[in-house]
Amino acid sequence: MHIRYSQFKAMLAISKASFRSMLRSPSTVIFSIVFPLVFILVFGFIGGNNGISLDVALNKNADTSNIIYTSIKNIGSIHIVQEDSLLLKEDLEKGNITAIVNIVKNTSENPEYIIELKSSEAVNPQNIQVLQSILKNIISNINAEKYPQAETIAAVSNTIEKIPGREYRRIDFILPGQLGFSLLSAGVFGVAFSFFNLRQQLILKRFFATPIRRTFIVLGETLSRVIFQMMTAIIIIGLGVFAFKFTLVKGFITFMEIMLLSFISLVVFMGFGFIVSSVAKNESAIPPFANMFTLPQFLLAGTFFPISVFPKWLQVFCNILPLTHFNNAMRNISFEGASFISCWPDIGVLLLWGILIYAAAIKVFRWE
Repeated sequence: MHIRYSQFKAMLAISKASFRSMLRSPSTVIFSIVFPLVFILVFGFIGGNNGISLDVALNKNADTSNIIYTSIKNIGSIHIVQEDSLLLKEDLEKGNITAIVNIVKNTSENPEYIIELKSSEAVNPQNIQVLQSILKNIISNINAEKYPQAETIAAVSNTIEKIPGREYRRIDFILPGQLGFSLLSAGVFGVAFSFFNLRQQLILKRFFATPIRRTFIVLGETLSRVIFQMMTAIIIIGLGVFAFKFTLVKGFITFMEIMLLSFISLVVFMGFGFIVSSVAKNESAIPPFANMFTLPQFLLAGTFFPISVFPKWLQVFCNILPLTHFNNAMRNISFEGASFISCWPDIGVLLLWGILIYAAAIKVFRWE
């Protein structure tokens, strides 16, 4: 009796074997799980206290032609942020800045100026109290030095306008970067070493002696890595949510959208791995080639700190990198509550990278 050979079952068998080999590989576990978890734990504990921030912005209509503004500007514990109104509102809602300060000329006789504060519910109340104390101290010093006989040149308004906001914790920035770190490491290093070893040990050649098609060999290896990394993503997100209150705005819906984004990104990143495994002449050549793809992205794609800290000319290069667009989309979905579809510019760039990468991978990929 003739039994038909099942390509699908053969693919699952390859996936199972590959998955078991990954679990037994210390380097795979360390790069995919341990390193990201260590970074999350470190930054999570650092950010747990939400240290006092005295970044403030100035209202565009504030009176700056007075000694009060000059004194505030020269105080080292207050940093005046310069941003456009839209970014300013977003930063205030997230608690990235403590308040918007407005210096108003008083229409009545005393005091001459009123300092008004606008803040948000996301800002730690202690920050507001510290800012008020500093401003009152500035006024007191001005009075003592310049107007010892006057009552007071200015007063800080006791009424603080507060807009709705959601606290933007350090973990809300760090965790997406670490998840991207894990996906990129696994996609490039994992695939590169895996396929290079399969080729060097003649395992791929032995596969050719079986009825399984080449497409199913690649799919089998890919499936095992995708399953492993999706499990890793669940662990990373779970730790962030339950240990450090990582924000998932829409709960389970946000989680599923993040998983879909992670899947697409992983497939794109794996294309780099296929290229590296093909161009490397020996195993020792894999890390240098892989680092050419990964290291610039780890440093410049907003993994550990915002790309806004870089010079404008370097930000242009940062915004080209695929990991940048994963990080942007991940943060928008998780914290801003953006839908997966609304992140189409970032996802579109990722897909474009995928097309270019796999076009190159097909050209250079070698079976033997």
